Amino acid sequence: MKRSANLASWGLAFWGFVFWIVATWLSVSNASHAESLNTDASTANAKSTYQENAHFNYDYFSYNNHDLRVGAEQFDKYLSLLTGKRVSLVVNQSSVVNYRSHETQHLLDALLARSINVVSIMSPEHGFRGNKSAGEKVSSEVDAKTGLPIHSLYGALKKPSPDMLKNVDILVFDIQDVGVRFYTYLSTLHYVIEAAFEHNIDVIVLDRPNPNIAHIDGPILEPKFSSFIGMHPIPVLHGMTLGELARMIVGENWLDTHSRAELSVIPVANYTRSTSYSLPIAPSPNLPNDNAIRLYPTLCFFEGTAVSIGRGTDMPFQLIGHPEVKLGEHKVEVTPNAGANKPKHNGKTIYANILNENDVASARISGLKLQPLIDVYRKMNEAQKTFFTRPDFFDKLAGNSSLRKAIIMGTTASEIKASWHAELSQFEKQRAPYLIYPDNAASD
Repeated sequence: MKRSANLASWGLAFWGFVFWIVATWLSVSNASHAESLNTDASTANAKSTYQENAHFNYDYFSYNNHDLRVGAEQFDKYLSLLTGKRVSLVVNQSSVVNYRSHETQHLLDALLARSINVVSIMSPEHGFRGNKSAGEKVSSEVDAKTGLPIHSLYGALKKPSPDMLKNVDILVFDIQDVGVRFYTYLSTLHYVIEAAFEHNIDVIVLDRPNPNIAHIDGPILEPKFSSFIGMHPIPVLHGMTLGELARMIVGENWLDTHSRAELSVIPVANYTRSTSYSLPIAPSPNLPNDNAIRLYPTLCFFEGTAVSIGRGTDMPFQLIGHPEVKLGEHKVEVTPNAGANKPKHNGKTIYANILNENDVASARISGLKLQPLIDVYRKMNEAQKTFFTRPDFFDKLAGNSSLRKAIIMGTTASEIKASWHAELSQFEKQRAPYLIYPDNAASD
């Protein structure tokens, strides 16, 4: 009995010692983690870390090239340009860097942890946290976690005002794009550079991959169709990163100012025009995955029509449907959600063709495909339903009125595309001096 009691006492002492070791290790580990996040204690207390409402794709780390490093992750190439400066960040929820092995950190947090003096934030369409609907005006505000002012570039103003640029020495732009002319982050970039140059403020673009970089397609935008969903004489799919486009905007004198400051682009390391890239975070609420991003250049044209592309459903930019014309076998209800507060055909059930990436026919819809537009136009016409309900908007998406008129006239997809060949060839020559990335990885 005495021996049993001794054994029990010894066992309790042993497990108590083990518990003490584990608790001590966790305490040290947590302290080390806090120290790594908050290099400058005073900055850490005033400006806590930002990380919320982000849609993570955890396959990112296995799917993408492990050697690929976005511009923002290459601190050694740009921190010296920020040290001692008052910095304004043009960022949203996509502005993340790889942090440790399988974690991401927002660029704002990363710079604050490195004692960079960030004085303000500027946010594009969908807002700083990327949770506003398409076209929804975004108000300026103060970030609750950092106390920094967030100036909206998608509200009353789309171009930074002189007041926004007061006490700013340098602007840093880091936003994920999808390589399509009518995706508005490109227009925001244009206005940011233009406003900065007007006030002799340097701009750094931290480049990111273009998931549609393999494609150059669509009509070149005609000047009279210029708008915030298309400002530049480039095709719908331009096959360039925002860093390359920033160089082109400046080099081609597309800015509405003769003033100049310094533009620096921090390229993506180990990236080529043939590198596959899966986005770690959704760039906007209605492009939640790679499938939607692949289909977006084609399906966005339906926004100028009576046809739904899935806003207000669980599959935005992954289906085409209509409540009266049977475009597919699936019945899908349309209701407001976080990404679409007033979706087309709200409260109705649509007959939808769901474009699953595993479906062979749907998988062919990459780049810009005209046949789906032509086929649905014919079905709607046969049903005596109006297809082009917003012709002016459709023309702004296309950058001309010719595409809409060609579809109405019954021109084939191949004939329409043939009419673009000459201008696309000219564009490829025009963009060549501004390209950063090779077509393929260098051979050994």
